[in-house]
Amino acid sequence: MAQYVYTAMDANGQERKGKIDAPNEGAAAAALKKQHLFPTSITNPKEGKGGAKGGKKKGAKKKGGGLGDITIGTPVVKVKELTIFTRQLSILMSAGLPLIRSLHTLERQSRNPILKKILGQAAESVEGGSTFSEALSKHPKSFDKLYLNMIRAGEAAGAMEVILDRLAMFMEKAAKIAGKVKSAMIYPSVIMSVMVLVTAGLMVFIVPNFKKIFVELLEGEPLPGLTQFVMKVSDILKDQVYLVFIALFLIFVAYKLTNKTVKGKHAIDWVKYNLPLFGPIVSKTSIARFSRTLGTLMGSGVAVLSALNIVKETAGNEVVSSAIQKVHDAVKEGEGIAPPLGATGIFPQMVISMLEVGEETGKLPDMCEKIADTYEEEVDNAVGALTSMIEPLMIVMMAVVVGTIIVSLFMPLAKIIEKLGA
Repeated sequence: MAQYVYTAMDANGQERKGKIDAPNEGAAAAALKKQHLFPTSITNPKEGKGGAKGGKKKGAKKKGGGLGDITIGTPVVKVKELTIFTRQLSILMSAGLPLIRSLHTLERQSRNPILKKILGQAAESVEGGSTFSEALSKHPKSFDKLYLNMIRAGEAAGAMEVILDRLAMFMEKAAKIAGKVKSAMIYPSVIMSVMVLVTAGLMVFIVPNFKKIFVELLEGEPLPGLTQFVMKVSDILKDQVYLVFIALFLIFVAYKLTNKTVKGKHAIDWVKYNLPLFGPIVSKTSIARFSRTLGTLMGSGVAVLSALNIVKETAGNEVVSSAIQKVHDAVKEGEGIAPPLGATGIFPQMVISMLEVGEETGKLPDMCEKIADTYEEEVDNAVGALTSMIEPLMIVMMAVVVGTIIVSLFMPLAKIIEKLGA
């Protein structure tokens, strides 16, 4: 008999930690399930880590539902394929097919070898006595905490097909809003790339030829300041282009290193949140994601504190995550969600008022869904407005850059014409 240290989730989504005596890891997992706990990590301090965080133990069985056969190195299943799988599983289970049969059906028809392997392993684990959430927790790179907690809530409530339908709908809407934001970035990126290529072409191939003409015809006379600046930039791009690439590389490295620190990531996300044109889209997207995630989790039966923890981890913006942490701490002390969220100053007053109404009427999940619907529509409108606004701005910017180069070249030409006329 050995003593295992475990981390598990209860039926309300709360994290529980403790110790349990069992002959092996599989028996420990089975004993925890009898206590209505869903283990995410089981560790024997004397043997080393196992379970969801410890990887595969030597001698662990492949079947039987134990947590020792987790494949940490399994590649990630793409979100689009995961969304399709969730929707298909929801349809099959709603039609009355048992979970194991549904998993085998989707395994046979899947063309993705990664997903096919995961479904096969999940079906084996469920057949061996594991819960579906335990089987999926063996693949943490593909199934995040939000997904796993939703599945656990479905298992606890005995309404897996309903939860899967809700989860599929959540993923579809999240993918839709992410697609809109990405589409808003494509057009300005293309225009910026064209502008950079045109400018580089002028600087590398056209400006040096004019420089030779100016040297020959002006016979050492000083060039205008603007022309000298353009010539200098041209020389750097033509003869010392490696300096440009080194500078860009250093900027990239500095950004990556800064983004790895908590304060640095917070500062970068704050800048994104407050950018003149893109800031409103970032903030509206964050509000929509927060509301949709919180509403989906609470509507599925996940406890409010656990839901806030998951929302914080999936916010995608450190500024919003910090605000949600403050809300979590306040709720833990007995406050509601709306007042501490309003105190952060991150979300607009309309959202705070709607959340207050939701708390007062006991319909907070429904109110969160309405907020998400509203702000997803606002994101759509903001993307359209940005696209229509950014086109003339980019054209003006290109005209200014190219125009500056042309003016700098024509200024010495005026002197040359005067000299030749005299």
